[in-house]
Amino acid sequence: MRTTLRTTDRPRRRLITMATVLTAGSLALAGCGQADNLAENSGEEPAAEGGDCEQAELRYAWWGSDVRHQLNQEVIDAFEAENPDITITPDFTDWAGYWDKLATGVAGGDTPDILMQEERYLRDYAERGVIANLDDYDIATDAIDENILAAGQTDGALYGIPTGVNVYSVLANPAVFEQAGVPMPDDTTWSWDDFQETAIAIGQTDGLFGMQDHGYNEPGFMVFARQNGEQLYTEDGELGYQDETLVEWWEIALNLQRNGGQPSASETVEIQSLGPEQSLLGTNRGAMGAWWTNQLTAIETAAGTELELLRWPGESQGERTGMYFKPAMYISMSADTECPDAAAAFIDFMVNSETAGELLLSDRGLPANTDVRAAIADDLSPSEKKAADFIADLEDEIIDGTPVPPIGAGEVAAILDRYNNEVLFERMTPQDAAEQFRSEVEAAIG
Repeated sequence: MRTTLRTTDRPRRRLITMATVLTAGSLALAGCGQADNLAENSGEEPAAEGGDCEQAELRYAWWGSDVRHQLNQEVIDAFEAENPDITITPDFTDWAGYWDKLATGVAGGDTPDILMQEERYLRDYAERGVIANLDDYDIATDAIDENILAAGQTDGALYGIPTGVNVYSVLANPAVFEQAGVPMPDDTTWSWDDFQETAIAIGQTDGLFGMQDHGYNEPGFMVFARQNGEQLYTEDGELGYQDETLVEWWEIALNLQRNGGQPSASETVEIQSLGPEQSLLGTNRGAMGAWWTNQLTAIETAAGTELELLRWPGESQGERTGMYFKPAMYISMSADTECPDAAAAFIDFMVNSETAGELLLSDRGLPANTDVRAAIADDLSPSEKKAADFIADLEDEIIDGTPVPPIGAGEVAAILDRYNNEVLFERMTPQDAAEQFRSEVEAAIG
């Protein structure tokens, strides 16, 4: 960990380890970063910003909406204004196209200098040597919670720095609870039995449901498994839960479906395909749903009423608490960038500068850097402040983060969704589905 200094307040310094120097040697000392390493170890004066790249030109790739594209361009403009010797070229697409485009670029030796990463793909790109160990560069991380920072580490090295923080939670619509005549739960004490009773009671009112189906979702099952002292994935990249835990997870959803607490299987499939704004919560037809904290604003806007963030049931009854802080995304650096110091400077700016924080606000979740988060607090919308307060309230309850998913984990969401549908349509029992899910996932993460 290093002392946090705002990027705008300090000169760029390189902190390249001897391991990096040896690696550079094995690559014939190609590129400006490797030349700088030689200068440092020969006693020569280190080069200016960007190493030997006097006019560094970097490509920054990300996925997202038009709003994110505009916000990122504003951050790039602000960085370039402070660093006129570094030019950042944007390279963006939507989520689905991003990973295909990135894979093609990597295969062709054209990896972006700076790129956004997601937890299910981080280990794969790290182990293949595509992205750099960011511990080797002067990027401050001490204002990021250790549990959150650990989510970007694999094999003891930091390959992705979390840019924002989310929590998977239960969103609730107090107006629907009131319409159904059912009291809001106490989320500090409620159990899974309480949750089911509440959802089913709300479903007795025509046109209302207590809960949108949650059985298809990895993060929710991660919470449930952790409450049982298990994990979806272990640190070694293997499955870390008992089949009976997944069986119980699906039996809760089946109980709700059979007793009116959630829609029928066919309606559930239709609703899940429509996105947050057309969810049961977004259309005021449901009392609860499982969503990330950074989705609160969109769903609240669609519903036209204030929503509340709740802890998952079972947090006070299980072997341990299951909720966790999840990086919304990570920022990484190509291991082959010709200007690593310039790339590190931009990453440092993105993560640690108040300027970037004021522009991005909660677009990537609340800033992972707690100093930046505090600095922008007054600029957040009411729903963003609500999310910030909820996250702050959980800090003493969350024990740790989740391990970096294994290679192949990108396939698991679709596999879980498929078997969840088989269970909801009652074409498979939860037990059979759990056994086949395990077999298919083990093959995927092999």
